[in-house]
Amino acid sequence: MAALLGAGMTYNPLKLLCVLLIVVLGSGFFSCLSMSIAGIVLTRDRLMGIGQAITMPLFFTSSALYPISVMPGWLQPLSRINPLTYEVDGLRSLLIGSPTDMPLNLAVLAGSTLLAVTVASKLLPRLAKG
Repeated sequence: MAALLGAGMTYNPLKLLCVLLIVVLGSGFFSCLSMSIAGIVLTRDRLMGIGQAITMPLFFTSSALYPISVMPGWLQPLSRINPLTYEVDGLRSLLIGSPTDMPLNLAVLAGSTLLAVTVASKLLPRLAKG
């Protein structure tokens, strides 16, 4: 799609493997976040409502729509602790060459995912009983 639209994008196989790693880490984080919420609320209706109430602010406080530098001052610290910001920055860097701190992006994503896996694992027995 990028080629059809004329967007400059990399086709470097190593960068595309890193893209895959970032997507897997981000997916792992959000999957475990959903599992953790499910382990707490135990009903599908509550999961959907609370999940949306958490996911949408994560999206809007990330750098997916606007650079952190143009965000209001109160929103910038929230954006800097949001794992989605680091996923978006990493993907932009790898795919279109935006400057970023890739080791920081990977470290935050890996740490967030590890934390989310740990929390979801602790709540899994409760979810299995429900």
